[in-house]
Amino acid sequence: MVWQRPDNRQPYQLRPVSFEKGFTRFAPGSVLAKCGDTKVLCTVSVNEGVPKFLANTGKGWLTAEYRMLPSATSQRQAREFLKLSGRTQEIQRLIGRSLRAAINLEALGERTLIVDADVLQADAGTRTTAITGGFVALADAISYLLKQGILEKSPLVGQVAAISVGLLEGEPFLDLNYEEDVAASVDFNVVMNQNLGIIEVQGTAEEGSFSRKQLDGLLDFAEKGIQQLLIAQQDAIPDWNKIYQV
Repeated sequence: MVWQRPDNRQPYQLRPVSFEKGFTRFAPGSVLAKCGDTKVLCTVSVNEGVPKFLANTGKGWLTAEYRMLPSATSQRQAREFLKLSGRTQEIQRLIGRSLRAAINLEALGERTLIVDADVLQADAGTRTTAITGGFVALADAISYLLKQGILEKSPLVGQVAAISVGLLEGEPFLDLNYEEDVAASVDFNVVMNQNLGIIEVQGTAEEGSFSRKQLDGLLDFAEKGIQQLLIAQQDAIPDWNKIYQV
């Protein structure tokens, strides 16, 4: 039996992806990232100063916060206030780790970049969309800091994008939507840089196990998807060549 995708995509095909910059007014970096029916508002704010463990080191910091709006899913979910769920904490740490891989913290100076990822609508892939869109918002914020003279040199030294892959009926599929995500026997979230170097892989078998060959197939699909996302990110950043330091 071969899995039939609900939206008739090919197994290796991404959902439609877009980045709407300047979605909010006040944040230095602001992007509405869309991946199919998943929509995540990614904003980047800048605070002077760093956490105590970095004080007087000359290095900056990047951290992330992730939330899902109550109406983001078909059934309303209660807001998270003082106590965050384990899932939320794990996702925002993933976003922070991933995006720090793109930054030279010494070039940032003793200031903190805060990436907020707010899920407006969820159809699976919210964490990967938050990372991919968060990078565009990050680049937007750095461009702002350079134009304002707050930074003399861009701290951006890499590019980061993320995508989900999974096994359905034993075969690999790229960029799972919700219906596919819940049906997958194996699902992975893959984060890579501009050289397709792996930053992080999160994956597990929901039932049974999977082979090394199947794992290689999933990573091959992830690479193809991320290559397309890297291009889409660059297309969304007009002054890419000015802010990206090779």
